[in-house]
Order: sequence, then C-alpha cells, then structure tokens
Amino acid sequence: MDTENNIQDNNKPLEKRGFIGIPSFLRNKYLIAIICFGAILLFFDKNDVFTQIDRKKELQRLQQSKEHYIQEVEALRKIRQGLENDPNTLEKLSREKYLMKRDNEDVFIIQ
Repeated sequence: MDTENNIQDNNKPLEKRGFIGIPSFLRNKYLIAIICFGAILLFFDKNDVFTQIDRKKELQRLQQSKEHYIQEVEALRKIRQGLENDPNTLEKLSREKYLMKRDNEDVFIIQ
C-alpha cells in the first residue's frame, strides 16, 4: 500500500507535491551549496574581495613612497659625496644650514 502511495505521489503535478512557486534550479542542492560557498569566499572570508582591493591600493601607495625614498637617498648620497670631496660645498652647507660664520663676518638673516 505504501508503494502505491509513493507511485501516485510521483505522478502528481508539482503543485500538489508541495513545490508551489519554487523554480527547479533553486531546488538543486549543488547549486545552493556553490552559491553559499561563493558568498562565504566573497564576503565573509578574512581575504574577501574588499580586503584584496584595499591591499592592492596600499601596495600601490607603498610602491610610490618607495620610489620617493629611493630618490631622496640618491640626492643625499650626492650631497655626501660633495661634502667628502669638495671643501667649498662643506663651507656652503655649514653657512646655509647651520648659520656658521667666519670670525670677521656678520650674518644677517632675512626671512
């Protein structure tokens, strides 16, 4: 008798079996699992999409600052080389930056 009811249930239209208004692709358990897995990866993982975008922006910012500091280091190396080799450069730097003067000079600072 049970098998007759099961056979009769399978022959009934979907509306009578309790699937009213649910499309067939939403009843697929594999599709639901894939959608849930994708949502977890996109929004709830520690390496989600938004975090990756922020990290790429930070990487670009850090690369720009790296280039800036490399240029500054090169400029400072040139200044150091000039200070080691040329006494006129040493005197110029000491007068401009540290306001040093010779014994018989007066220094006036105009801002």
